[in-house]
Amino acid sequence: MTTKVQRQTLIARLVGDHEVSSQPELLELLAGEGIEATQATVSRDLEDIGAVKVRVPGGNTLYAIPEFAPDRLAPVEHVRRVMGEWVADVAVSGNIVVLRTPPGCAHVVASALDRSRIEGLLGTVAGDDTLMCISAIPDGTQLCNDLKDLAGLD
Repeated sequence: MTTKVQRQTLIARLVGDHEVSSQPELLELLAGEGIEATQATVSRDLEDIGAVKVRVPGGNTLYAIPEFAPDRLAPVEHVRRVMGEWVADVAVSGNIVVLRTPPGCAHVVASALDRSRIEGLLGTVAGDDTLMCISAIPDGTQLCNDLKDLAGLD
């Protein structure tokens, strides 16, 4: 028997590792992990863990977890995937690097960056479709270039 915490932890991992667009799809992924659950249970679990639907390029919507435990590092490939899918533009002004995303996606990108521990990144502030990254040094050009590279915008 799987506990609620174990199931919710697995759901958060599945949402982070897969492009989950619906609750039935999530139920299939859970079943693949040997977890039986109802759609009502999964719906409550998604609410409990703070999952949100975000629009991605092309118009589809996917589940995302905006904030993970702060001590959980985001692997570079995860950050590269998030940046590549959701960052449309990167610009710098002084020590602030501004990233533009589709509506509703900035917080997902910010969470991945905050957990990435990218050298020179002090932190992020996210709105709906724009986020600011604060560079540790007065000239944010290097951080800007690093983020452009991660987003595939060179």
